[in-house]
Amino acid sequence: MDIRNFFFKNRSYTPIPLAILIIYYSNPAFAIMGVGLTCLVLGEFIRFWAVSYAGGITRTIKVGAPALCSSGPFTHVRNPLYIGNLFLFSGVVLIAGAPNIWCMLSITWIFFLIQYALIISLEEETLVGLFGESYETYLQNVPRLLPRLTTWQNNDNRSTMTFIKTLKTEKRTLQNIILILLCIILRQQFV
Repeated sequence: MDIRNFFFKNRSYTPIPLAILIIYYSNPAFAIMGVGLTCLVLGEFIRFWAVSYAGGITRTIKVGAPALCSSGPFTHVRNPLYIGNLFLFSGVVLIAGAPNIWCMLSITWIFFLIQYALIISLEEETLVGLFGESYETYLQNVPRLLPRLTTWQNNDNRSTMTFIKTLKTEKRTLQNIILILLCIILRQQFV
């Protein structure tokens, strides 16, 4: 089995050991909690925006897509969901605190950068095979992880899902954030 496929199929579960580590070493400090909350909200905003365009297909365990999504946040960066996740987990780390917060933040970033490097290479390889020249054009005009400031103009004028439908699609992510934050609070109360 291709290791990239393993990480793609299990990308919802591979951060669990990291979440446990963050909770175990949590020691909230009010000085950086505001920054953490800002990162968390920004990360979820980015995810929500991306899901409103890409739809529930983002929850698949099969690499590919029925259509190339190149509108909304996808006109600025090819992987807005992964950027949103980086902000989300960075926010959780900052809210949780730790005796060595910068080490915990570094571990978090290293984990996600390795995982996403593997996943993105698999996705791009698959999408080139599925969409050919149109995806090649997209690759040439929209950066992988560092967003372009201007919108890439193309013919994808899909409309967004409704707020409620997007919220339903994003429900599991929101539940996981709440669960992790609740565990951090409970750890502080009982340990």
